[in-house]
Amino acid sequence: MKIALVHDYLKEFGGAERVLRVLADMYPAAPIYTAFVTPGSTAALAFADRKLIESPFGLLLRYGNLHSPLRFLLPWIWKSMDLSKYDLVISSCSGYIARGFKVADKTTVAAYCHTPPRFLYGYETSVNLQRYRLVRVYAIIVNHFLRLFDFESAQRVDRWIVNSKNVAKRVAKFYRKEATAIYPPVETKLFEEAAKEVRNDDYFLIVSRLVGAKGLIEAVKAAKHLGIRLKIAGGSVGYSSTKEEIEKLGGETVEILGRVSDEELAYLYARAKGFIALAREEDFGITVVEAMAAGTPVIAFNGGGFRETVIDGETGILIDATDVATLEEAFKRFNEIKWDKEKLQIQARKFSRERFEEKIRKVVAEYAGIA
Repeated sequence: MKIALVHDYLKEFGGAERVLRVLADMYPAAPIYTAFVTPGSTAALAFADRKLIESPFGLLLRYGNLHSPLRFLLPWIWKSMDLSKYDLVISSCSGYIARGFKVADKTTVAAYCHTPPRFLYGYETSVNLQRYRLVRVYAIIVNHFLRLFDFESAQRVDRWIVNSKNVAKRVAKFYRKEATAIYPPVETKLFEEAAKEVRNDDYFLIVSRLVGAKGLIEAVKAAKHLGIRLKIAGGSVGYSSTKEEIEKLGGETVEILGRVSDEELAYLYARAKGFIALAREEDFGITVVEAMAAGTPVIAFNGGGFRETVIDGETGILIDATDVATLEEAFKRFNEIKWDKEKLQIQARKFSRERFEEKIRKVVAEYAGIA
């Protein structure tokens, strides 16, 4: 059976790329089709051992950050790809749609959807370029046609898989399709091992790209106001000025670590007193599961995928706002609870890589006739 993988694009190595990496390991002979690959990027290096096939537009899209303003090309980008020789195509799709390619009648198309494109449906994005009037007018015109393409291409998917029940609701709303929730794979064993070797330190941790829509500024303001040590692991992306804002606001209480290796990240989780995740509409939120796997309780916004992973009062604290007063109460409650590391890790194991692989193989076997 011939299998191909499709992914939005390969630039930053984030949560969606971690899912793709596991899919690539599960199906090592499958080439990866993508809109473009940025040479030397974290994502390109992570898939250096795989056959990567760019769209004909790749050279143009990878230049600077043109892939964002050139989104109007998306229908042509994906229609330019002929995947009709494959029996099964698994698309890892989110903001760049990654659908609408040519397939044969024999081809089964399964979509693992991280989220319908946030910029098309009114969800907060990492860089709010629509605050500029010219960009807003451009978006109103272009996004209308992209929504039509997004919906039409969604109807050609044979099986929808999503990373959370939260995203399943979006797929039902925008595409009128039912979806099976299979949570993303978390390398829980890596974080559990790190937790055996270290003791907690007196800092809170955030792991995130330094962009908007992640609640970083609110966390920094609260940390400064309350005198709490805060470490932030993650790099800047695109046009975002979030790093500069954090540096201005944070003072001595906030330390920006930049990108770190998986091994270093595991020890940062394990040493942290607690983990903070304040994104209001996180699709799933893999970092809170990583924190719990390391035995570290979390403070998370009570919305999006966090509701599916964090048990309030047992593995973390869910809050309904992110202002300083609310966070002050959250930290107070956090310090009053005696956290049980074993309970945290048992909850995290529900989202392990092993469970992900087992469920994906089951879906593939059921709907495509192969394992």
